[in-house]
Parts: sequence; structure tokens; C-alpha cells
Amino acid sequence: MPSLYVHVPFCIQKCDYCAFYSHGLTNCSKELIPLYLEGLEIELANRQKDAPQGVSSLFIGGGTPTALPLDNLEHLLKLITRSFSFAERAEKTTEGNPGTLTREKLIVLREYGINRFSLGVQAFDDKLLRNVGRIHSAQQARDGVLLLRTLGFTNINLDLMFGLPGQTMSSWKRSVEEALSYRPEHLSLYGLMLEEGTPLHDRFEEGLDRAESTGAQGLPDDDLQADMQEWAVECLGKAGYIHYETSNFALPGFECQHNLGYWRGEEYLGLGPGGVSCLKRVRQKNVEDVRAYWASLHEEKEPLDEEGKEMLSLEECMAERMILGLRLGEGISFTKFREDFGVDLRDIYGDVLERYRYRDCFVIRGDRLCLNEKYAFVANGILREFVGGAG
Repeated sequence: MPSLYVHVPFCIQKCDYCAFYSHGLTNCSKELIPLYLEGLEIELANRQKDAPQGVSSLFIGGGTPTALPLDNLEHLLKLITRSFSFAERAEKTTEGNPGTLTREKLIVLREYGINRFSLGVQAFDDKLLRNVGRIHSAQQARDGVLLLRTLGFTNINLDLMFGLPGQTMSSWKRSVEEALSYRPEHLSLYGLMLEEGTPLHDRFEEGLDRAESTGAQGLPDDDLQADMQEWAVECLGKAGYIHYETSNFALPGFECQHNLGYWRGEEYLGLGPGGVSCLKRVRQKNVEDVRAYWASLHEEKEPLDEEGKEMLSLEECMAERMILGLRLGEGISFTKFREDFGVDLRDIYGDVLERYRYRDCFVIRGDRLCLNEKYAFVANGILREFVGGAG
């Protein structure tokens, strides 16, 4: 069974760091939501054939799904649940911004089987939230956690970010410690990325040297960000959380099953404008344009972007397995790799492993190759070595 991701390309307003495709509802055409839902209804019907036995998990992301008006949110959930069957006890997640939560919306989510909620807190600090254009306050985040618990959500993820403009080690510690006080089942801790085309990138990268952007509103340097992550890993470990992926921590049994599917190389369906699917080594991405998405589906065409469909080579699949699998604490099974690709990963990537051997970047634990946790902050740079690293 593949997993199912449904992209909701709407939010109240885009955050200053966000590079995902979405429209701010404060300044977009009112016709976009109906067009999106009409298109999605057609795509859901068309893609049923790709999951005849149902889907293993559901993740509704964005954008901000809970930014949708109540009737539109309920219509979205109705479309999804009538289109696909789900594995028994399937994990069903919705993302949300604290500034968009209402009792009525959360009750509807529960009624349609949503059993996991991912709340985008980012920081329990109003000044830091304003610095990156978040629409909610720290108090709304606190109220959101309480409301989720009151309405029966027993699997909650809190997103936090480090490396925010103006953030210090002490303010980072306060946010993490407050998050822990609510005992969420899951925590995702992400370092701020300056993505091209975002206001935050323009503010700190275009024409500005990083060294000149320090100070009360400046960005923490790389050393401080590494310290922030290292402290959080130790703190959450002491609190009983498993560091099961580079940026993700969970109480035992609450690891995000949907995302584990991506990291383990399992198949997935991604629907909605900008949704990405990968089935039988064929990857396709939908066009990031609600009107073009709707028009293609009404013309009985697939709503693909200009790249269309891509058949992944064996080498590309192996590289992805290494890059994603080594982000996991469990690492990569030598046996599973051989079963899936017919070769021993040491024969394919021996040069890369040898290049980093003297630094102890990789650890072998029984049948598994793992990334040494002390290199988590620079993991992306190391893992890029596996692209084109076969030989």
C-alpha cells in the first residue's frame, strides 16, 4: 500500500521563510478554493486505481489545511475518506497553525478519523514569531495544545525551529522546555533554511554578508545553531524521546509512520497542486497552479508540471535510499538494500564510506549502517556524497 499526501495550497498569509506553494487567503481570489476542491475531487477519483487495496497512512499538509473555512475543510475530508480505504489503525495526520484552530474545525477533523495533529508552533516567543512573519502568538500555541488535548487528540506533534532571527540559546531552551511541559507525543526540530524567493532570503542573503546580519535581529551563526541542536538532542533524550530521525523525536511508539514511509523508500501518492507521487520507480509532480491544475483535470489530462513523469534509474533509487535512510536512527539494513537492489551497498558506495571512515561518520550496528549522531547538524552535506557516489 502506498501512503497518501494531500496538499492544501492555502494559508492565512505566507511566512517569511516559506518556499512551499501556497496562497494567502487574505489576498487571493475567492474562486481558488472551489477550483481546488473541484480539481481534487477529479484527481482523487482518477488515482484510486493506484491504490486498489487502500493507503497505509494519510497526511494532509500545506499551506495550512486548518486555514480553510469550516465547510470547505469538511468537504475536503469527505472527498478523501470516500475515495480511499485505509489500512487498519492507519495514522491520519493534519497540519495546522495555532492561529487557525477552532473547536468546530477540530471536532470535524476528529469525526473524519484524523488521529494525529501536527501543530506549527515554531517558538513560544512572540518576538521571534513576528521576526519570521508567523500569524499566531505564543499564547495561541499554548491554547491550541490545550484545545487539542481537550478534544481527545492523543498523538500531537509540535514543530519548533532554531536559527531564527534574534534567537539566542536561552530563548531556544525556553521554547523546547515549554514544549516538553505539554508532553507531546512527537517533536520536530528544524533549522531555519533561507530559501531563494522568500522574504527572509532577501533580507539576509541578497547583498548582505552573514557576518553583518548578527545582532538582536540577526541570524544565529552556524556554531550556535549546532549548539542549539546538540543541546536539544541531549535534553529530549533525557526526557524519554527517541531521536529516530535527524530532525524528529518521539515517545516510544509514536514515530511518524507516514514520514517513515518516505525515509524507508516506500511508495507514495501526492495529490493536489504541487503534490508529488512515486510509484514503481515513476515520479511525477503536479503543477503548482490551482487554475492550471483544475483546467488539466477538467480536460481529462493529468495535472503534471512541465517536467512530467520521470522514470528513476536504479542508481537514483539507490542514492535516495542512502540519503533518506541514513537520516534515520535505525540507518539502512544491508540485507534489505541487497534484497531491493540486488547489490551490496558497500560495493556501490565503498569509496564514500572509506572517505569518511577516519572521521567515524558512519557506524555499523549489526546488519545496519548508521550515521554517527554527532554529525547530525552537517548530515545534509555528508549525505550529498551519495549522489553520483556509486562506484
